[in-house]
Amino acid sequence: MASRSKPIFGLTIEKEGVLMSDKTTLTEEMKAKIGTVLPPIVMEVERGAVKRFAQAVGDLNPLYLDEEYARKTRYGGIVSPPGFFGWPAGEEIGAETILSVLGRPFENVLNAGNESEFYRPVRPGDVLVSSTKLADIYEKKGGAGNLLFVVLETTYKNQADQVVAAMRYIFMFY
Repeated sequence: MASRSKPIFGLTIEKEGVLMSDKTTLTEEMKAKIGTVLPPIVMEVERGAVKRFAQAVGDLNPLYLDEEYARKTRYGGIVSPPGFFGWPAGEEIGAETILSVLGRPFENVLNAGNESEFYRPVRPGDVLVSSTKLADIYEKKGGAGNLLFVVLETTYKNQADQVVAAMRYIFMFY
């Protein structure tokens, strides 16, 4: 069982040979960034991208792949799988974007979870505009020291300015 000692120069001996920081990484400057809206991202939904995404995730529902089949459904044509939203924009709102806003308090990052809400089908040819807001930043103590959690909320609208999906991304920096 690990034992803790008093902090020495901001470090606490958690167990033999392992030093952990007791200093908070979350600064007032970082907290002031909550509510920051990142630049919008525009993306056109291409049929080939929908097909490749469906194949990549192993969802071979003909609604995503077969125009003739999809035309006979209530959707009237091919639509994208629900998880498609995070895929094309994920690179744009990833860890590097967050770090450019907050600085670089840690070198490592993990996806700590995503939450999704889908409102309307997305079709090949749609033009989506995503808007991402830095919704929250908080710190927790982990087994390896302080962990910084960053929450982003993204709304996707189509060319008719209708919200088609909302995503909540949680990144953990350590």
